[in-house]
Amino acid sequence: MERVKAHARSLLAAAAAAACLAVGACGGDDDEAAPEPPDYKTALAGAPKPLAAIHQQAGELLDGGTEAFDARLRELRGYPVVVNKWASWCGPCKAEFPDFQSQAAKRGDEIAFLGIDSNDGEDSAREFLADYPVPYPSYLDPELEIADSIEGALAFPATAFYDRKGKLVHVQNGVYAGEDELVADIKRYAQ
Repeated sequence: MERVKAHARSLLAAAAAAACLAVGACGGDDDEAAPEPPDYKTALAGAPKPLAAIHQQAGELLDGGTEAFDARLRELRGYPVVVNKWASWCGPCKAEFPDFQSQAAKRGDEIAFLGIDSNDGEDSAREFLADYPVPYPSYLDPELEIADSIEGALAFPATAFYDRKGKLVHVQNGVYAGEDELVADIKRYAQ
């Protein structure tokens, strides 16, 4: 039954991606240059050990699925966690990524940021992260299993907020209209 559910989620996500591409909502302008990312090394120097461990994996794509993701969340208890689910083919993901770059640089010494690369090709994801570097890793999630665990399987992008106890407290399904909206949710849910 779980395999059928996972397959159905994968088909729904693929259909959503196809629909977005058909209407042009998820595509991006490939000629647009990515904005210059913040200086993470200076901004995040002196971060606590669990957060510094994330920064050491900056831009990496991690295997291990839901089990590895859940283990990371357990390691991060005591810190709020912001998880952004994205895909390289998703225009809205690309549009909001600079906001995550900015907030991770400003708040990454107090808040853990993680990514989930869902329903995507690994080579495309690596190219995307080369263009849009972030000071945290992303977990590979080709079958949307991690996305399902954060209650964000159908929307691209989706952002989940965990409190200091590791409890999922909010999910933003869909793109943030701007950095101010992301900041408001960080202040509301990642404390």
